[in-house]
Amino acid sequence: MTKTVLSSALRKVNASRLALGAAVTAGAVLAGAPAFAADHQDDRARTAEMATQNAGRATADAMIKIAESQVGITENAAGGGTPFHQWYMSSQRALETVQRDGGNVQAYANAPWCAMFVSWVGEKAGVRPTAGWDAYTVTWAKWFQDNGRWGTTAKPGAVVYFSWDDRTVNSIDHMGLVKKDNQNGTITTIEGNTGNGKVEERIRPKSQVVGYGYPQYRA
Repeated sequence: MTKTVLSSALRKVNASRLALGAAVTAGAVLAGAPAFAADHQDDRARTAEMATQNAGRATADAMIKIAESQVGITENAAGGGTPFHQWYMSSQRALETVQRDGGNVQAYANAPWCAMFVSWVGEKAGVRPTAGWDAYTVTWAKWFQDNGRWGTTAKPGAVVYFSWDDRTVNSIDHMGLVKKDNQNGTITTIEGNTGNGKVEERIRPKSQVVGYGYPQYRA
């Protein structure tokens, strides 16, 4: 799994585009970029909306159901082309993170997307104000810490952060959502940008977890 360091990704994309002499404006659609099937996208969107309505907004159950409804979404050959990339690029947060990290909005088109996936799910579930949103895992984890919503207990609907190295916040490589604590040293998760670029349900050892961020859900 490539570490989700957006500033580095942005610089690499910008460098390659400059080498090609491409003129890019923020938020423009990359000409000739592979696109996911519109009917597939619409089906997923409808499923997500139904999950929100049936489960109730701003609940952990809604968050999980919406994430589950996206299982199977796959990135294109360039590492982008998902609904989560497109949504993030059109969001206010993309403009804010470009200002923070440099580059331009188009650089997110094929960027690592585990954080964009969780951001999208939080938006659809109606919990973004307390779940946060970002494209960089480390910054997002620190946001939870700064807001006093960080801990070490796996809870359904929690945002989980993983590190394959030294288990510190600055070494976070990947993130997802907790579906359940399996009570055997593992957790079941829903993650984007995993399993060769897909949304998948995974079982992860807790030994890989740096910590958990806790959105504020309605009981």
